[in-house]
Amino acid sequence: MAGIPVRSISGVGGGIEIMPNYKIDRKTFSTNDLSAILMGLSNISNMMQSKELSNALAKVKSFIPANSAKDIELKANQIYIDLSPWMGGRDAQNYLEMIKKALHEKNNLSFDYADRYGNKTTRSVEPYQLVMKNSHWYVHGYCLKRNDFRLFRLFRMSNLQLEDTFFTPRDFEKPQLDFTNEVATMVETIQIRIHQSVMDKVLDFCAYEQFAPDGDEHYIVDFPFIENDYYYTILFSFGNKCECLEPQHIRTEMKRRVNELATMYEN
Repeated sequence: MAGIPVRSISGVGGGIEIMPNYKIDRKTFSTNDLSAILMGLSNISNMMQSKELSNALAKVKSFIPANSAKDIELKANQIYIDLSPWMGGRDAQNYLEMIKKALHEKNNLSFDYADRYGNKTTRSVEPYQLVMKNSHWYVHGYCLKRNDFRLFRLFRMSNLQLEDTFFTPRDFEKPQLDFTNEVATMVETIQIRIHQSVMDKVLDFCAYEQFAPDGDEHYIVDFPFIENDYYYTILFSFGNKCECLEPQHIRTEMKRRVNELATMYEN
């Protein structure tokens, strides 16, 4: 144990906290401890700007002995996380600040929300968590329209507003964010032939061991696939550098989609 006195708080919003009158000694943290804390705070700061995070970083840095500063800074910078898109995009910072305020003060949030088909509905939500998953921000909250907890993707929101109403926190469970087992039952392996120029893109979805050379410039790849629009879009993103070889029904569906697209441009 670290020898730091803590107390447990039960109920919604409870947890474990350091006793109010306890003062942390500089010797409490090793250089590895300080490196890990700085690494975590710095990478969170990259994702979300915050005065509180900046203040926390400054306080942690004040614990660093002068003779260890260079070594600790080197270790803290060994892992760097930047989830911003290469080509820029919609600025989420204003929405993140508003959601953080709502979480802190227990304000209801209202916003227009577009589903994956573009249909919009107006929602009033009690926010409970701000979630980062696969480079996307989500709000986990209780939707007063659906009378249930929902996960809302930030970039599908518009007209976000802090309501004048406040809520009393409900008991809730963290949202299920790991669907590895469920997805595994839906995945089938298809065989595609790719040109070497798109190999780096295909490697985002499968391991190098699934590639077999086919001549000087091509590979046959065992590609994990779920038969839905998202995965067909992935295959088409490789353009004419990728051909589905089998199974036949996937190949036939790709041909149908290509013909449908060609017809649209002919008209």
